[in-house]
Amino acid sequence: MDDSSRVTELQAEVGALGRKLDYVMRHLGLTYSDDALAPALEQAAESLRQGNKLAAIQAYREATGAGLKESKEAIEALQLTLPGT
Repeated sequence: MDDSSRVTELQAEVGALGRKLDYVMRHLGLTYSDDALAPALEQAAESLRQGNKLAAIQAYREATGAGLKESKEAIEALQLTLPGT
């Protein structure tokens, strides 16, 4: 399978998972908001802008309770969205 086909397949899987999650959330009467995460991400983004990736990871961990690996991955994903970091 070539890369393009694999990407298309993964996009379809992600879409299906999103629809299933939406169904479960509606069934349980829940709504999603990542507002609670916003301060953690803003503090982490500021650390990244200052060139301090470690401080960004630490801020994310403290705010979310996430593990080191998960926090590192989240910060690296955030870093890709910030211009000039």
